[in-house]
Amino acid sequence: MAARRWFSGAAAVALSLALTACGSGPAGSGGDAAAAAKKDFTIGWSIYTGWMPWPYAQQAGIVKKWADKYGINIRLVQVNDYVESVNQYAAGKLDGVVSTTMDALTIPAAGGRDTTVLLIGDYSDGNDGVVLKNARSLADIKGRSVKLVELSVSHFLLARGLEQSGMTLSDVKTVNTGDADIVGAFASPSVDAVATWNPQLATIRATKGATEVFDSSKIPNEILDTLNVSTDTLRANPNLGKALAGIWYETMAIMTRDDAAGRAARAAMAKAAGTTPQSFDDQLKTTHLYARAQDAAAYAANPDLVTVTDRVRQFSFAHGLFGPSAKSVDAIGISFAGGKSLGDPKNVKLRFDPSYMKMAADGKL
Repeated sequence: MAARRWFSGAAAVALSLALTACGSGPAGSGGDAAAAAKKDFTIGWSIYTGWMPWPYAQQAGIVKKWADKYGINIRLVQVNDYVESVNQYAAGKLDGVVSTTMDALTIPAAGGRDTTVLLIGDYSDGNDGVVLKNARSLADIKGRSVKLVELSVSHFLLARGLEQSGMTLSDVKTVNTGDADIVGAFASPSVDAVATWNPQLATIRATKGATEVFDSSKIPNEILDTLNVSTDTLRANPNLGKALAGIWYETMAIMTRDDAAGRAARAAMAKAAGTTPQSFDDQLKTTHLYARAQDAAAYAANPDLVTVTDRVRQFSFAHGLFGPSAKSVDAIGISFAGGKSLGDPKNVKLRFDPSYMKMAADGKL
């Protein structure tokens, strides 16, 4: 299965500068200020376990069913390269996109496109990990060179693991390595430490002499996968939010069933992802799906969301992912349910809005 969550800080900075230069989304402007009511919408997705319900919903007619209910058209578009899908959204070519909250913050929000987290889909519950050779615990990583995709969630995972073990990133050396190359790299006798995600993680973990010393189950909700839409587009077209929520939770109800229909749905998702049903089900075991709207809405209003998002923004700013013009971690405002916020309240560019999850939970779609 192809991977997601590859993030290039340089790409974000370049995008931020490009958006500002062309005037399509400078900080404080809201990239879709001219958004108006419309009928046709495009949502981008890329292959990852927690996002495969979207192409299945399209294939099964669920997308059309809910779009027809609200008199709109929704087109789901696969973008083969994950970061390119987020870049396309940030540049205004898509109305919405699936991504991690870290990338929603550091690409579109940092680039000036006001973005709403419409649906909280899942969090990595072991899909990301740190693996060492000749080791018993994460403490053995000190002084080693760690192969990973720099400035990705793997980098964030490593930083959090080190923090929990009383260390910092200065205790290791990180070596930027593409996700497609990381399995081969770990096979080399000279490489004894990597941080990566599934399916590469599963392959590396099974290598003789390998020990997984830290994984994302130790930092629940910090690697959070969401559906994000343009705030201005959503405000002008609330039916888009209702339709997307309806699509998601109907699909969740089908795929989580332990019967023939549920197995068939998961098998179709596995096929679309280029993997086997068994492999897909295994990956779901380390993917904590917020399958019920009640649970997603509850977490969207949980103070823990503010806490974990603060960790993500602190890491992102410290590594330059807010762009060269950001003078502090508070440069970008982030809003949450109940009037809570982080950062500059006059420059809110990322919004966690539980409204549509709550509508689904209350049966009001």
